[in-house]
Amino acid sequence: MTQPLVVGALVGNPRPASRTLNAVPALREAVRRPLTGQGREVAPDGPLVDAAEVFRPGSTAVREALEDLATADVLVVASPTYKATCTGLLKAVPDQAPADWLRGTTAVPPLVAAAEKHALAVEPHLKPLLAELGAAVPGRGIFVAEAGWFAAPVGAGR
Repeated sequence: MTQPLVVGALVGNPRPASRTLNAVPALREAVRRPLTGQGREVAPDGPLVDAAEVFRPGSTAVREALEDLATADVLVVASPTYKATCTGLLKAVPDQAPADWLRGTTAVPPLVAAAEKHALAVEPHLKPLLAELGAAVPGRGIFVAEAGWFAAPVGAGR
């Protein structure tokens, strides 16, 4: 029997109702459906690690999250766009990963942004980070424009 495709997610936004976090289930499904029509997810649809833990040296929660995410066949690594790149929160998690943490994993790098001027930010910032960690990053990165994708209430996070 074939093992189900494991699709994980790492989201660089600590807000529980963020637009970035809300985009992840659709992105996971877009990856999973054409490949197998089935699968299981690694990581809940809420924050995997409290943001404060990410910056705590030697955090057990971060180490366990990295181990869990390393079991994914495909890892969606999503971030809102801040200052034309991914968030520091997102970057701080893989900074704690061992070399070749994502060897054998395919990564899908979406960036969410309000302004079209950030459409190319995923290519020079997020894709090289994932490749450095050993992930295969086929094709172009994904730019998710907030306009037209989300109908979020005023004041909701990116």
